[in-house]
Formats: sequence, structure tokens, C-alpha cells
Amino acid sequence: MNTQDLQSYHAHVDAMEKAGVDAEYIQGWQGGFLINPIREEQRVNDAYNSGYEDGTAHNMDNYKNFSK
Repeated sequence: MNTQDLQSYHAHVDAMEKAGVDAEYIQGWQGGFLINPIREEQRVNDAYNSGYEDGTAHNMDNYKNFSK
């Protein structure tokens, strides 16, 4: 991961945490952004799956849908 990606990652995670986004969505987004394998089937939920898809695409457009 280059410096720009690392800065982007931290800025996005910080923004989501400050917005009170569901922790499952954030964990999914982080896993997708870092290209980690998806969780096993019994440990995923809608928030995690959405976060994973958005993280894989480096997309920050949908996280507010998961604010508490």
C-alpha cells in the first residue's frame, strides 16, 4: 500500500468513526479496502457485506446509510 492509499484509508476510517457508522460496516469496509478475505458465512450481515463491497471499490458514497 502506498502512502497516498494509507492516508486515504485513515482519513476514511476516521470520518466513518466520527459519523457514528455501524462497526460492522466499518470492519467490512476495512477488510475490502485491504483486500482481506471476506468473513465466513455465519459471521457476515448486511452492514458488513455493504462495507466490504464499498471498501473493495474504495467507495465512500454509502457509509452514511449505516450511521446510527
